[in-house]
Amino acid sequence: MTLLEDLQYRGLVNQVTDEQGLTEQLEKGNITLYCGFDPTGDSLHIGHLLTILTLRRFQMAGHKPLALVGGATGLIGDPSGKKAERTLNTTDIVQQWSDRIKGQLEQFLDFEGENAAKTVNNFEWIGSLSVIPFLRDVGKHFGLNYMLAKDSVESRIQSGISFTEFSYMILQSYDFLTLYEKENCRLQIGGSDQWGNITAGLELIRRATEDEKAKAFGFTIPLVTKSDGTKFGKTEGGAIWLDAAKTTPYEFYQFLINTDDRDVIKFIKYFTFLSKEEIEELEKEMETAPEKRVAHKKLAEEVTKIVHGEEALHQAIRISEALFSGAISSLSAEEIQQGFKDVPSYECGDEEISLLDLLIAAKISPSKRQGREDIQNGAVYINGDRCTDLEKVVSAEDKIDNQFTIIRRGKKKYFLIKW
Repeated sequence: MTLLEDLQYRGLVNQVTDEQGLTEQLEKGNITLYCGFDPTGDSLHIGHLLTILTLRRFQMAGHKPLALVGGATGLIGDPSGKKAERTLNTTDIVQQWSDRIKGQLEQFLDFEGENAAKTVNNFEWIGSLSVIPFLRDVGKHFGLNYMLAKDSVESRIQSGISFTEFSYMILQSYDFLTLYEKENCRLQIGGSDQWGNITAGLELIRRATEDEKAKAFGFTIPLVTKSDGTKFGKTEGGAIWLDAAKTTPYEFYQFLINTDDRDVIKFIKYFTFLSKEEIEELEKEMETAPEKRVAHKKLAEEVTKIVHGEEALHQAIRISEALFSGAISSLSAEEIQQGFKDVPSYECGDEEISLLDLLIAAKISPSKRQGREDIQNGAVYINGDRCTDLEKVVSAEDKIDNQFTIIRRGKKKYFLIKW
């Protein structure tokens, strides 16, 4: 199976500017391609992962990927897919975010060998541009009608678009031209919302190089949506980030293992490097034994391992199993922090405290009378173990790594006690 055939099988091909020409180019030998990532925050999220892994698929097939950090375009803001103007950030903030995103991108690509990946920052060539040469040498190649017809601009005409965001297309096109000339880059990939910007870059290459037969190509990947029509990667708590400090490996793992049955095979094709044969086997398992959720576990395991590594994956699995079985005392303090990141917490300064007093102080039970009833009725658990002793004193033996105690009231109400 060729690279493009594999991408087609996985559902990763949305649009290609010249599929036959790109196929021939890929068959001739290695090509250089790029994808851009603007620093609109201090971390990439799981929505970015699909394009990053597509770059990796090209690299595994022998091609050279360029991961572009938009240190300059991040100061402007891409109107693509946005209903309103972005908030502009300061140069210092964008520089900090650029450095963080560069570090994240370097986790996923191989920077050694014949087709070693490379990270580039478009501030290097856009930051030093002077306005008159830019308008004369680049802007002259863009017709107003041509730009107005692009979806990213047309969709904003009614609600309003500033000249700043209107010019974004020109800057991204200039990126493609620069990499075409300096890095021999022949392909730009991106999400489906980048089609207008990518084709504008191809047009600039053709015009600026005065080469009607300039061999460059554009390739877009579908927008990842769930079967219910909602955007992939969003939860009630916000986005699913690639930064472990913002979304813990346990949260990341849980997000994936809870994938809708209708989406799980599609996401396995998108986000894992499992072979066609392995995926077909998982499809059969889904049909014959859906209750085992083998495909869901495989999706969560493979993607968590890619993003956070083997050790973090095992940690996420341990936390999940401990919470399911109730064996909370088997967890480490670090695992407690991950698994109970968002539950109500209470800082207790006392070395020892009666369980009843702790229930009231931490607002686990609304009153002493209710607290006594909760304990007597077996509704209170300490680190997963039921406690019915009204005289119970919470002491050192109840502290996990001398830092935390987990109190559960009822079936699902957890509370984190910090010592």
